[in-house]
Amino acid sequence: MKLSDFDFHLPEERIALRPAEPRDSARLLVVSGQGLEDRQVHDLPEYLRAGDIVVFNDTRVIPARLNGVRTREDSVARVEATLLRRLSPSRWTAFMKPGKRLKPGDRIAFGETQDRACLLGALDATVIEKAEDGGEITLGFDLAGPDLDAAIAERGMMPLPPYIAAKRPEDERDRADYQTVYAREDGSVAAPTAGLHFTPALLQALKDKGVGAAFVTLHVGAGTFLPVKTDHVSEHRMHPEYGEVSQATADALNATHAKGGRIVCVGTTSLRLVESATGQDGGVRPFAAETSIFITPGYRFRAADALMTNFHLPKSTLFMLVCAFAGEAAMKAAYRHAIADGYRFYSYGDGSLLWRAA
Repeated sequence: MKLSDFDFHLPEERIALRPAEPRDSARLLVVSGQGLEDRQVHDLPEYLRAGDIVVFNDTRVIPARLNGVRTREDSVARVEATLLRRLSPSRWTAFMKPGKRLKPGDRIAFGETQDRACLLGALDATVIEKAEDGGEITLGFDLAGPDLDAAIAERGMMPLPPYIAAKRPEDERDRADYQTVYAREDGSVAAPTAGLHFTPALLQALKDKGVGAAFVTLHVGAGTFLPVKTDHVSEHRMHPEYGEVSQATADALNATHAKGGRIVCVGTTSLRLVESATGQDGGVRPFAAETSIFITPGYRFRAADALMTNFHLPKSTLFMLVCAFAGEAAMKAAYRHAIADGYRFYSYGDGSLLWRAA
């Protein structure tokens, strides 16, 4: 498969800069063997039945974008870091801008230089290591553990996707908007965006219908925004992301299938993690590790029966995943319909409900 096979034209005005209000009023394109239906997210319970189970990713987005000043002898320069993955209580990998001029030993002071109370002390770090391609930087912070977490929470900004951040700055609304209502496990630097559509009322409506709920945790990395740079899809390598599926969740998913119910994943993150935890026999097992699973057309799904997800970038790994799940022809037709009919794309955009093609 070539990267060009997953390209399509997306008008810039289709990119959503703010979410729908209320969240579950966003549009929902239902894609099945019967064709396409235009609905709204709050209609989701109509498509599920008692005994089904919905899988949510309960990761919580941390304010992972930090502005700072790099000092080296007599020279200073402004830098920006987007935290990627925690390596230890005091170390993180990060994307840095500008990254090419950084070198091991450089000191970086993050946050305001004249903090109003400075209750947490300075949020300073040292460049420990730099990847050969200049992409990822390893930062060693002077603070560690809960103290570092608190400092990042105070000084950091929500890491809006590049296609939103390029059009407007992050503001206080994003602290709530870019977080699911059920988020509880700190660790993501990007939101599991399909989950942003859910409200307490929608969660209750699913429960009232007899639809179960299960939670997994996949900490979404900034690598989710990186473009595919290889012409041949098979040559692309996914950034690893840490995820956990508990014994209780694995048991609930297996019991659902055993009783004839369907597993409905909310978001590609939930789907990728559940598939990573599922064996060739279709049984879901407890999982606590990094996954770099890359799902493209031809993949045989083992667990997920349906997927609720937003609309994705042209030539992205996520568009490849939905083509694998619901069928390449069906998804290309669905995206043409969505663009022509004014659906809103990306993190703050509308949603789709996809049924597995095979």
